[in-house]
Amino acid sequence: MKKVLVLGATSAIAQATCRLLAARGAALHLVGRNATQLEAVAKDLSVRGARVSTRVQELNELSSHEELVSHADTVLGGMDGVLLAHGLLGRQPESERSWDAAQEVLTTNFMGPASLLTHVANLLEERRAGMIVVISSVAGDRGRQSNYVYGSSKGGLNVFLQGLRNRLARSNVAVVTVKPGFVDTPMTAHLPKNALFASPEKVAKGILRAMDARRDEIYVPGFWRLIMFAVRSIPEGVFKRMKL
Repeated sequence: MKKVLVLGATSAIAQATCRLLAARGAALHLVGRNATQLEAVAKDLSVRGARVSTRVQELNELSSHEELVSHADTVLGGMDGVLLAHGLLGRQPESERSWDAAQEVLTTNFMGPASLLTHVANLLEERRAGMIVVISSVAGDRGRQSNYVYGSSKGGLNVFLQGLRNRLARSNVAVVTVKPGFVDTPMTAHLPKNALFASPEKVAKGILRAMDARRDEIYVPGFWRLIMFAVRSIPEGVFKRMKL
């Protein structure tokens, strides 16, 4: 990808991935809701060799998405890729008590991305070229009591991406689903760290390899594929009694 729309550009994973794209001389249109952070990210990437433009936007404003995508395409001179790293972990106890809290997680992680990607897909499908890269999560592989609101939002996103991939395959548009496990970012700052946590830089390197190979789906780090296979294999009658 050489002309990339980056949605959720101030996230740690997006920043690490953009630094790798900048080293390749990519043009990056960065979208985020925090103007100060967005400016800092843009300056860093410019120094690293990227041609950078920015837009301050609350991505949960679904009505703005069509214009946002169209504007980004114009600024980039014809985008050939999208990196969607917009997401919200939320807090499960709060989401259980408050529908407003749950709705925010679901909108941020599923409804917003589905809306944005619908407009992106229509554009790239007409062009019959391009790539869509989306940061999802291993949490979407199975509902667990500790994070089922977040997990269901990512599970819905994964299925949406599967269908989108199926639709766009004949148009030469790749759809890459990225499923990180635990990543040491500001979003997980409140969680105790262990050996399963990866750095954003390690995840970014996995993302770039997947982009170059036009992979359909990746787990990063790769050992999460085995972990989640084991989790999915537990019979429901047993699983529902486990504290996960």
